[in-house]
Amino acid sequence: MAMDLHSLIERTITGLGYELVDLEQSPRGRVLRIFIDHAQKAGGVGIDDCVLVSNQLSRVLAVENFDYDRLEVSSPGLDRPLTKAADFERFAGSEVQLKLRLPMAGRRNFNGVLLGMLDGKVRVQVGADELTFELDNVDKARLVPKFD
Repeated sequence: MAMDLHSLIERTITGLGYELVDLEQSPRGRVLRIFIDHAQKAGGVGIDDCVLVSNQLSRVLAVENFDYDRLEVSSPGLDRPLTKAADFERFAGSEVQLKLRLPMAGRRNFNGVLLGMLDGKVRVQVGADELTFELDNVDKARLVPKFD
């Protein structure tokens, strides 16, 4: 494959004015699941957005001769994954769930309120403590949905 699939998809989505939140591939790469967002859009991404991105991606993947069975494009949902520094800044003040690659103080899972980034580290208020985590050590992070 001439071009890295992730870069190809990210470039296509960014070109349409969206943001690639996450890309999941089934084990044999037959199903592509793509989660998109739009920072400027109140209420987030809707069905029309997903259809638009899906149609454009189908064309691009066909041109690149990328072979797959199914393409799914959806909004990230309430438990949106946080993947890059900008996400940790944007969602400061929200409750998050973090899973670390390497344990800290014997733990890998932390729940708390995201305080944003400081010197390239993720800051989280866990109980009475303010903890900082290396971005590279964060294996998975997602927002904890609020139900009123």
